[in-house]
Amino acid sequence: MKHPVFMPLSGFILAMAVVSCASIPRSRLDYPVGYRESGIASWYGEEFQGRPTANGETYNMYAMTAAHRLMPLGTTVKVTRRETGQSVMVRVNDRGPFVRGRILDLSYGAARALGMTGTGTAPVLIEVVFLPKDSSMTAGGLFTVQAGAFEVEENAKQLAERLRKKYPDVYLMTMRSNQSMIYRVRVGLLGRKEVAFELAERLSREERLDPFVTRKDP
Repeated sequence: MKHPVFMPLSGFILAMAVVSCASIPRSRLDYPVGYRESGIASWYGEEFQGRPTANGETYNMYAMTAAHRLMPLGTTVKVTRRETGQSVMVRVNDRGPFVRGRILDLSYGAARALGMTGTGTAPVLIEVVFLPKDSSMTAGGLFTVQAGAFEVEENAKQLAERLRKKYPDVYLMTMRSNQSMIYRVRVGLLGRKEVAFELAERLSREERLDPFVTRKDP
């Protein structure tokens, strides 16, 4: 991954404000057909069955779907397990994985097809093979940085309040996981992915957090 160029904090905040308000560019594909990415995939199953996914669909653990932090919803990718050469085609309809060091969350059905339900994770190669018909979903978009996630709401509020002293657009998102609620602290609504990665680097260095960038869907 290319390392971003840093600017003074005042300039960075100004750039965030300008990008957040600017028209979102539609001329460049973020993840074109043929794009490849390697890393560790995990899977999610019964505890999320029947819950809404990021694109509004109901999660079906037996369908061939996946969650990716940044790819446009509706993107179809070929997932190849490096250890065995087994491959499966999945459609991105959700966001995640929200665990450091993982690039894709597969449905139970897709993970079973790759023979990785027992191990839980596996090294994979993913390749974009089809883009959604809506061209506005394949370029540009809004990006945000997750600064932290907590099961205790007060802890999330404390982090959000601390970050608001230095960064604009700090907000909370909630999600039910198993029997508990997860409170996510997110920063920024940015029209350029590069600026979002720069913000994540700053949060890591200056606030001693473990942030990551994700696409903000409508």
